[in-house]
Parts: sequence; C-alpha cells; structure tokens
Amino acid sequence: MIRTVEAIVDETGDIRLTEQVELKGAHRALVMILDEPPVDVLETPLLSEQSLMDWSRTEEDEAWSHLQ
Repeated sequence: MIRTVEAIVDETGDIRLTEQVELKGAHRALVMILDEPPVDVLETPLLSEQSLMDWSRTEEDEAWSHLQ
C-alpha cells in the first residue's frame, strides 16, 4: 500500500514527519521537496473557521438533533 505522509525538511536537511508512522520492517520512501514553506500548524484550524460558521446556527442544531 502506498501512503503519503507530510514531513518538514529543515535547513540542515533533516526530515521530520508531522505524524507518527508505524511500519513492520524497513520500507523504501520517496521524498518530494515542495517549493513553499511549511504551513503553520496553528493556521490550519483558522482556514476552516469561515466554512464551519454554519454549524453554529440554531437551524443546524435542530436538523441534527435526532442523532444526539
């Protein structure tokens, strides 16, 4: 199975995965260097804030209340 995992390469060339990966035995990997700086982890939730505004409306609470 092929899986994509985000990583950050620092200025010395060290690679740090942004999530834990568990593997059984050694595996090959490809590293693709993107021409952009790493995304600030704290920025990610802010990108969704506007689209999630609808979920805080009373109409949404009523529409999903049967699932609670």
